[in-house]
Amino acid sequence: MGERLARPGIFYMRPMMSGLTPETPVPTGVVVHSKSRVLELQYANGESYRLPFELLRVYSPSAEVQGHGPGQETLQTGKRDVTITMIEGVGNYALQPTFSDGHSTGIYSWDLLHDMALRQDELWRAYLARLAAAGIDRDTPMVPAAAAHGHCH
Repeated sequence: MGERLARPGIFYMRPMMSGLTPETPVPTGVVVHSKSRVLELQYANGESYRLPFELLRVYSPSAEVQGHGPGQETLQTGKRDVTITMIEGVGNYALQPTFSDGHSTGIYSWDLLHDMALRQDELWRAYLARLAAAGIDRDTPMVPAAAAHGHCH
């Protein structure tokens, strides 16, 4: 795992990890900006990207969000103010953040993070379109899964 540095409000991690393929850009720095709620990815070529925590959370690669197959995705709402409370390196290929809403099962590979950084405008448009199509406001709190399916125990 990479070297972890921390100071109030900001976690900094210099990963010494590789991606899933030799072409995967691997960040030379990862900064969690708690106040502005963005994850900054810094690359050796001088490029830097800032991914909002909300975007990361609503597109979590976890089964909880993505489901186990096409069409099983769960539309995430009420995540505008979500923060990252902890972040860990996974093997030599990914990060696993823990979000303030308790979600911690998404493993974000270096190639996924880079793709999200490059496509974030497109991803935002798609997310907002899905919300509109469902007639749901972005800030509507999530309904617990059991309540959504009418099960009571």
